[in-house]
Amino acid sequence: MTYQEKKSITTLISAVLIFAVYCLYKYAQYPEEGMALEESIRYWGSFVLVLTLVSIIAHIAISIIFNIIFRITTGEKEPAFADELDKLIELKAHRNSFFLFILGFLLAMVSLAADQPLNLMFLILIASGFLSDVSGSITKLYHYRKGV
Repeated sequence: MTYQEKKSITTLISAVLIFAVYCLYKYAQYPEEGMALEESIRYWGSFVLVLTLVSIIAHIAISIIFNIIFRITTGEKEPAFADELDKLIELKAHRNSFFLFILGFLLAMVSLAADQPLNLMFLILIASGFLSDVSGSITKLYHYRKGV
């Protein structure tokens, strides 16, 4: 397995674990029914903000740990450059990821326009962010395995 494949698998697993652990943590703190609109907006806003920060910090830490373990186990450094194939795969992964997030964003706005609860809009945004992250990793893994 190449460095890029291992990195894609690590990123995929870490994204799923970070999201699952954080959601379980916040689910335990979910307030009772009958929450006021301002409290609901504050809860979901902090949910998204903290999830974003936790995810960024965890991905950076996991990337550093991955590179250390990769270097110790293989004795090789991570590739210092990206060739045309790497750039093309990266572009395809970003395209798929952005497409899913924009689709989720539009779906969240439709839920607001259809007079659905505010919680649904936030849940759709959070789910589309997670799915876009996962789809980017899966796209990279697929293209490194099967080619472009």
